[in-house]
Amino acid sequence: MNANSNCIIATAHVDSFPSNLPLKPNIREPNPKSSTYKQLFDSLTTLPKKFFQRNNGIVLCVNKVLPKNKTELELELLQGNEGGNDGIINGGHTVLAFKQARANKYDLSLARVKVTIHIGLSEDEAKDIALASNTSAPVDARSKVNARGDYKFIKQFLAKLEMEEETKFRIAYYQHQSGAPKSPQCNVNHLIKLINCLDRNKYNPNKAKGKHPPVSNNPSLSDAERQRLSKLLPLLSKAMWIEQQLFKTIEAYITNPKKKGVDLASIDARKNTLLPDSRYSFGFSAPADIAMPIVAAYRVFLDENYNWLIPFDDFAEDFLQNLWTNYYRKYLISEKLAGNTVGSKICRNPAIWDNLYVSAQNYLNQQLLKMVGSTTNKREQLTLAN
Repeated sequence: MNANSNCIIATAHVDSFPSNLPLKPNIREPNPKSSTYKQLFDSLTTLPKKFFQRNNGIVLCVNKVLPKNKTELELELLQGNEGGNDGIINGGHTVLAFKQARANKYDLSLARVKVTIHIGLSEDEAKDIALASNTSAPVDARSKVNARGDYKFIKQFLAKLEMEEETKFRIAYYQHQSGAPKSPQCNVNHLIKLINCLDRNKYNPNKAKGKHPPVSNNPSLSDAERQRLSKLLPLLSKAMWIEQQLFKTIEAYITNPKKKGVDLASIDARKNTLLPDSRYSFGFSAPADIAMPIVAAYRVFLDENYNWLIPFDDFAEDFLQNLWTNYYRKYLISEKLAGNTVGSKICRNPAIWDNLYVSAQNYLNQQLLKMVGSTTNKREQLTLAN
């Protein structure tokens, strides 16, 4: 055992290693179905004597270390409600393998593991080590962004929205997050793409490039990006509503008793889809980006300060049905007839984005003319009354 004032490197017995250590400092939860875990478990259970040489070990963060005797250490860990960030920084798969091997009565008496113990780290220091040390298997970029705390502004907004709307959002912020659905619509980056679609300032069809929002994932969030997205967050509930209504419309269409089979490209009635709001589940699957061109069309109705030119509730449902009946449904049917079923290609076709945007402009102009006409009639009536 080697030690300095901040770090201890020790050898531990696997058969008595604690399996209930918190994972808070780690940037992802262990996945027992992953190849990393299966290889680790096999190494532990088939050649326990060589496990020490074959495993990278476990990295912990603790508040204090107290020598119990010459061969034992007592670790003090502070939980989040105690103001601490202690637990497993790296090695969640390893500890899970210990737990599962013991549960299945494997003999681990010869197995040892290297343990690196950091003492008194701050939250930022623990995250920095976690980001640097999780390299034995690919860590998705979303997990790294979450570990840096860059999704905090979204989490805070959703917590407030949950209280206001009396609902629960099921959002995955990091890899293998327990309790979060695998549905791509429940990925935090999906929410970012939804509100991106309503940024009428950044994505303007009059520009030569970047006239429509991208649907590819780019989870890296700079300070400037977080500031831009923070301005758009008040529109998130509307963007989710549009997506929900589109899914309801598709569901009503494909469950029509007069229809046999699904004639919409990329829609699979044999699977299910969960949306971020826990109130919405559907008995069919659709590409994660299927609502994006529809949501993006609504940015026509926003001014430069992201205020609605017409009250949202006055036009939102009618406009969506207009787009679905006259454009999007026909487009999905034509793609199915042409044999084009790859969802990502269908949703990213620039032609449909252009068509829906132009349709939105025409619809807005019609609504504004009606409003002007209504105002003129009222003025004439007032003049006659006098």
